[in-house]
Amino acid sequence: MNEAENLPQVHRRVEESLSALPCEWELIFIDDGSTDRSLEVGRELHARDPRVRMISFSRNFGTQMGILAGLESARGDAVVVMDADLQHPPELIQKLFQLWREGHEVVYTIRQQTENVGFLKKFTSSMFAKVFNQLARPPIDPQGSDFRLLDRRVVDALIAMRERRRFFRGLSTWVGFRQIGIPYVARARASGETKYNYRRLISLALDAITSFSTVPLRLCAWVGFVSAVGVLPYAFWAVYVRLFRNDYIPGWPALIVSVLFLGGVQLISLGVLGEYVGRIYEEVKGRPHYIVREMVGPPGEQPANDGEGRSR
Repeated sequence: MNEAENLPQVHRRVEESLSALPCEWELIFIDDGSTDRSLEVGRELHARDPRVRMISFSRNFGTQMGILAGLESARGDAVVVMDADLQHPPELIQKLFQLWREGHEVVYTIRQQTENVGFLKKFTSSMFAKVFNQLARPPIDPQGSDFRLLDRRVVDALIAMRERRRFFRGLSTWVGFRQIGIPYVARARASGETKYNYRRLISLALDAITSFSTVPLRLCAWVGFVSAVGVLPYAFWAVYVRLFRNDYIPGWPALIVSVLFLGGVQLISLGVLGEYVGRIYEEVKGRPHYIVREMVGPPGEQPANDGEGRSR
């Protein structure tokens, strides 16, 4: 999204990296509702190099839908997913390709360092991975990224999953196959600003956890059980004082504290339950995952989109 300044550099560096490999290749840009010249730059690159293609969305559908569109459109025996901000170094594709030729079906990258990223961003990213791994299975690498190579069988397995709330790193781990990780240093953005603010990151974290784990629902049940059990001693004590002692004074503070505590537990439980129900509601509506406004590239070589976000 809005990476017009970076696209020529991405093309040049990808071409330099892949020219050394014994393979045919294509470069597919997913324009996720850009408002700059990204689409025009995609057309210019395609005019100079027919191997460059672009899928332009009708609006911003998000990174996860962009990845899905790329996987559905890609035709190779192996597919590399990477960002267009050049924090994922294209030169590393050669190493990914080598490990794929050695028999690994998922070759993912592990961030050893990220330049020009603040402490808060690193801390929240690390905490998310730790919480996710505690709640969901299989675990993901805490420093893993979306930058990875997928074998065609893995790509087909991911496309077959039609769920809407997608978490690419989790899904590509969940499918299994032979996987290996390699370290890399994430450079600073070549130009522009990140489109992932904290609101989007929190939304992605909620999608990831609720897509792979029902532990939050179980926690609500356990919190309710513990709260109910915890109230029993106070209830017995209140009955005892009322029946057998003369110094009983109606306890408004105790009453209001109990009501507020139990009410808070109920509201939290309803909120967690609502997150899961909301996701069920989105699934049953059956809307397309994304809508394509324009496809840059030879129509005869493009897979036909059936309106459901699927390619044939």
